[in-house]
Amino acid sequence: MRIAGLILAGGESRRMGRDKALVTLAGLPMIAHVIARLDPQVGALAISANGDPARFAAFGLPVLPDDAPMGPLSGILAGLIWARSQGFTALVSAPCDGPIFPGDLVPRLCLASEGHNGALATTEELHPTWGLWPVSRTEALAAFLASGAKPRLRDFASDAGLARWPEGSFANANRPEDLGPLGALL
Repeated sequence: MRIAGLILAGGESRRMGRDKALVTLAGLPMIAHVIARLDPQVGALAISANGDPARFAAFGLPVLPDDAPMGPLSGILAGLIWARSQGFTALVSAPCDGPIFPGDLVPRLCLASEGHNGALATTEELHPTWGLWPVSRTEALAAFLASGAKPRLRDFASDAGLARWPEGSFANANRPEDLGPLGALL
């Protein structure tokens, strides 16, 4: 399996009040922590983001805009299309505001996905932005988004029959007050 990585940075960051990907955490932009953790686990890495891609130029990664912004699934669709065009067979996604996740996320998701159409991270709760998405699901995801269904990751995951991987620690920051505790964990 050839696996590409995608960092989801297309949200509006309403609760944070500024671009979450670029918020400084432990001396670096939050997305830099995600890049450092995910990059060694994948064959290539891209950022899913709308707006001016120049704000991510310092990271030297392709920036993939959504064709029709409908939340994280639109970003994953753009990532799947890109990954397939680069010869990859699967895509692993991670959110830009989640710098703490297992260092062996990709192999564990691969193991969990055996016999399924991918895998999502879970602990006591589902963490659907950390997932493994086979590029063979590109058309199914495009059809799901075009169907008019509410574009929720967990709904597509249920329809797609993705396995859930119930291990690991996943922490993210949605509000300014989340930054202190998250920085302490780093």
